[in-house]
Amino acid sequence: MFPFRDHNPASRQPIVTWLLIALNVAVFVMMLPLMADPAGLAAFYDRWGLVPARFMAGERPETALTSMFLHGGFLHLLGNMLFLYVFGDNLEDRMGRLPFLAFYIASGLGAGALQIAAGPTSSVPMVGASGAIAGVMGGYLLLFPKARVDLLVIFIFFIRIITLPASLVLAYWFVIQIVAGAFTAEADAGVAHWAHVGGFVVGGLLAVPLWLRLGGPAFWRATEGAPPHPAAATRLRRTHVPVIRRRR
Repeated sequence: MFPFRDHNPASRQPIVTWLLIALNVAVFVMMLPLMADPAGLAAFYDRWGLVPARFMAGERPETALTSMFLHGGFLHLLGNMLFLYVFGDNLEDRMGRLPFLAFYIASGLGAGALQIAAGPTSSVPMVGASGAIAGVMGGYLLLFPKARVDLLVIFIFFIRIITLPASLVLAYWFVIQIVAGAFTAEADAGVAHWAHVGGFVVGGLLAVPLWLRLGGPAFWRATEGAPPHPAAATRLRRTHVPVIRRRR
């Protein structure tokens, strides 16, 4: 299931969200020449990715930040940027641009911290924005639990678009990360599941002060957990362009 749209329009342009997407894409484009050089690519990830064992030894602490802007491939980048595009604008709208940027970075740092705690001796570089984006998802769940999200469901030849509450979509994703992290050995893990869990939890906690300023449970009751703006209209309408029929 791939979320590709929410019915939760923002009141202003999400400048920081767009800039984060642009920065991640720009870094990936700059890395493209390395894709033809496996040894060079591995060395690049080792230098700028977050390696738990090295970080615990006090080496290259800057990689806790740089690793958030690296990706392991096009699909990795596409999936992360899609989630940031769907859920980031509303958090930025409510928090403000600079607070949202700080929130995003703090969530990414929290994600890296839990991944390190789960495997402090690992020498595998961790790369990707998904920990920070998981924080965005955790904050979104707290503020907009009833906002509706459109998902593209693909199962072999079955393709359909379904709409579900954000609470169900995000809670399901979170549980999957916990289960996968608990039952996947570190040596076999190609995904940093505990980073996702850490980012999600940190993002949810960091969003609590904003939620309380908005009224806490009273904010939920006032909005019924739905977005503060009218839901986006997605129903197709008939066009008023006249039809010109071909003459015989």
